[in-house]
Amino acid sequence: MTRRHGYALLAAIVALIVALSTAVYVSVAADPGTANRTSLSGSRPAHPSAAPASAGVWVGTWSASPVGAEPGTANEGMTGRSVRNVVHAAVGGTSARITLSNLYGRSALTVTHASLALAAGPRTAAAQAGSTRRLTFAGDTTVVIAAGSQVLSDAVALAVPAGGDLLVTTYSPVLSGPVTYHPTARQTSYAGPGDLTEDETGRGYTERVDHWRYLTAVDVLSGEADGTVVAFGDSLTDGKNSTADANTRWPDFLNRRLRTALAAGRDLPRYSVVNEGIGGNRVLADARGRPGENQAGVRRFRRDVLDRPNVRIVVVDLGINDILRTPGTVDPDKLLAGLRDLVRQAHARGIKVVGATLMPVGERTTWTEAREGVRQRVNAEIRSGRVYDAVIDFDRALRDPYDPRSLRAIYDSGDRLHPNDRGYERMAYSFDLDDLKGSTAARL
Repeated sequence: MTRRHGYALLAAIVALIVALSTAVYVSVAADPGTANRTSLSGSRPAHPSAAPASAGVWVGTWSASPVGAEPGTANEGMTGRSVRNVVHAAVGGTSARITLSNLYGRSALTVTHASLALAAGPRTAAAQAGSTRRLTFAGDTTVVIAAGSQVLSDAVALAVPAGGDLLVTTYSPVLSGPVTYHPTARQTSYAGPGDLTEDETGRGYTERVDHWRYLTAVDVLSGEADGTVVAFGDSLTDGKNSTADANTRWPDFLNRRLRTALAAGRDLPRYSVVNEGIGGNRVLADARGRPGENQAGVRRFRRDVLDRPNVRIVVVDLGINDILRTPGTVDPDKLLAGLRDLVRQAHARGIKVVGATLMPVGERTTWTEAREGVRQRVNAEIRSGRVYDAVIDFDRALRDPYDPRSLRAIYDSGDRLHPNDRGYERMAYSFDLDDLKGSTAARL
């Protein structure tokens, strides 16, 4: 071979390598943050996203834990009806995707039509004109979700504003009971007869409910946030007795407080805050009733925290129901072992854990000296730093200074256990935002 022919062959090989590299780069860049994504129910890999390539990372902007089967839906479910869930976006993004759950269904749930839109305003089923996006699942508009499973949609391009309300609508024409739901949402959602999935007027939605059906998460491709903070707890985190449709749960206040601090130039991580609270939830035991409903914290932690996108921090406020609902009361060493198990699970993923002290319940009819002793023992261990990476002292922030076993009256919603809006705000403002800094190395 001549030297000239050798140079020509080498040039051809280099050109081929460049062409192949370019093709690979283009194919990867076409699916922002969704490469290798599959249905969470185990179906085939998703087709390329409908959303265009864009800067940012996937974070949670809203979430709600599946709790159980909605009463009265065991047979027909929501057959032939449209379900329009209203949810509040913690942070904005350029694209969005949703998670639907059939965790408590007894048969497959077939959704033939689903959409995502921007709400036209507060307390309405109407959508902003032109904002409705048809959702697909692995490239198809119809998805079948097996009983006990959940599914992740493909991404759609939509400019989601921070602090705005979103409408997520599903339609199922076939028998689909029971309905997996999250009760006590403190948010009005809607339903109506027929396929109203792309109806922007909202006039066909004749039913109003205070719970979310099927929907458990909305993620956004965001340039505003680099990670997710998950608030993991019971009804105190879920926001029981807070003002409906006002987003005044303590995680809502914390999210707004963090955004305000960042806008003011404070050196803090850019995170979203999402809520995975369940009323009545315990660390160690499932709630009474149907088997498997209201799953114990140690059992649902992976689903509700570890499997959420880009989780950097988890805030744990859990344990008071173990004390109040266990006959007699719970063994404090077992409760502390359960809390430490949550920390172990988080550390294995490099997630930092901020833990809260248990708030006072001294004026409840179920209060006893033994139960108060357990609460004090657990709180002392939490404050010692031997449980969590950092501590938020909700007990100290909300207790009555003249009767430390009780909530301070100005923070009490009236049931002597759950705060009012002012109390939830106080909880968020007792959080040291600097505790959001740093991370925990994985301990395997």
